[in-house]
Amino acid sequence: METQTQTRTKKAETVTKRMTGAEAVIRCLLAEDVDLIYGYPGGAIMPVYDELYKFQDQLHHVLTRHEQGATHAAQGYARTSGKVGVAIATSGPGATNFVTGIADAQIDSTPMVCITGQVGSHLLGSDAFQETDIIGISTPITKWNHQVTKAEDIPTVLAKAFYIARSGRPGPVLIDITKDAQFGELDFAYEKCKGIRSYMPVPVTDPKSLEEAAKLINEAKKPMVVFGQGVILGEAEEELKNFIEKSGIPSAWTILGLSALPTAHPLNVGMVGMHGNYGPNRLTNECDLLIAIGMRFDDRVTGNLETYAKQAKIIHFEIDPAEVNKNVLVDVAVMGDVKYTLDQIQPLINPNTHESWVQEFKDHDAIEFEKVIKEELYPTKDGLSMGEVLRRINNETKGDAVIVSDVGQHQMIACRYAEFAQSKSNITSGGLGTMGFALPAAIGAKMGAPEREVVAIIGDGGYQMTIQELGTIFQTRVPVKIVVLNNDFLGMVRQWQQLFFDKRYASTEMVNPDFVKIAEGYHIQSKRVTKREDLQEAIAEMIASKDPYFLEVCVEKENNVFPMIPTGASVSDIRLE
Repeated sequence: METQTQTRTKKAETVTKRMTGAEAVIRCLLAEDVDLIYGYPGGAIMPVYDELYKFQDQLHHVLTRHEQGATHAAQGYARTSGKVGVAIATSGPGATNFVTGIADAQIDSTPMVCITGQVGSHLLGSDAFQETDIIGISTPITKWNHQVTKAEDIPTVLAKAFYIARSGRPGPVLIDITKDAQFGELDFAYEKCKGIRSYMPVPVTDPKSLEEAAKLINEAKKPMVVFGQGVILGEAEEELKNFIEKSGIPSAWTILGLSALPTAHPLNVGMVGMHGNYGPNRLTNECDLLIAIGMRFDDRVTGNLETYAKQAKIIHFEIDPAEVNKNVLVDVAVMGDVKYTLDQIQPLINPNTHESWVQEFKDHDAIEFEKVIKEELYPTKDGLSMGEVLRRINNETKGDAVIVSDVGQHQMIACRYAEFAQSKSNITSGGLGTMGFALPAAIGAKMGAPEREVVAIIGDGGYQMTIQELGTIFQTRVPVKIVVLNNDFLGMVRQWQQLFFDKRYASTEMVNPDFVKIAEGYHIQSKRVTKREDLQEAIAEMIASKDPYFLEVCVEKENNVFPMIPTGASVSDIRLE
């Protein structure tokens, strides 16, 4: 293991060193500038953990309380830091517990490298103890996966893994490493991957498409932008802002696009989708040009495809060719990185204001405020509303916090009412809708952006799916702020049961434990609020704290989230009550 040789290539001089595959894994991570990983040890990954022990001063490992928690924490870290999140686990149940987080990362385009241990290669296919075909299981939910059975393959495979995870439209990669590959030896040398034959992460932009798009934009009388997370992933926030300010086009966002444009921007007209804002949903079917930027026309955005924006010309700025014409046929596809394409189209578009068209959005906003928002943010009834909790959090954070929301009514309320002044501030499970996401994701989000306040907004149902990660917070002392909006129901399902199933509340009412005592058991400062007069002081105390903090707010049991587009309905059929 002390033998060293010098290897010269045309590109560079590389020092090789004899080492085990397990040590090679750690050195690959360090070569990729990884300094933080999340995981849970076990037999088939033990050689890597043994080497990790030797590199504790260079590579910080966070022991989560469940492997799913490791993947969600890695997602939160990736989403706030812009880096690749890394999670590590053993074979069998350790690997299968990764599946939910990997699937979540795939559909939400989150860059993540997951490393799993595997039984020895001679045991593959024998149903050995804790053997599971994680490659077969994860193939549909990863951007790429690969099983390593030889130590000498580890550097090349991991270099490809990081390149694929972060390049183009990012996503999760899983690398499964057999135990004999971890014990085996190799002459280690690492070179970062800069390209793979037949893999084109960023398509070439056709200049003609930019000209055609600009022509449609300049001719439009009622144009509308819908932007998604592609703007954030492409770091194109400034380009988006310049584009809409020059063109004067009102711009709406998908859930994952939220925070790419400050919520206070005068051309930010709100959220599209099932629980989005009244104006952008209704006016989707009145615009004459729909400009989709870094979004994928998800069914929660479009509603009934047969009636979606049929009157409009459609331009799609997109990096992934598979998303173009998949759900909605477009007139012009502008392929490429949106940071580049939005910049390139700038000189081709005419300055405009579209004042009367923008006013239509404001008119719809006024209707929505009177019928929905006023009572949600400033309730007149005795019970606390979820919206007023978000309003008071906004008062304390001034739009600078990262809000990590779980899945359910509270998620929709958080996305509708949280205020953001900077990008990478809204962390939530969009496409998969994973209950249990927020608590571990908040841990990773805070570690990815330690200088920012991180507030997790969670329902009482989803909270209990990963409540064990309070142990991770206790051990690491990561100062996340946890707000559980407790209505003693699986709120979103209950809302559907009320509206569409004649109030047959089948298996949605929760009998909950004492959440404050549980948090106190983990030595986390805790408080419960049941009265409006106590809410602001409790939130102020939580935000001011330098330590982890748990706040339970008992809200109205049967409040509903409106507006709402019923499943299968047109965006024009959005309901205000």
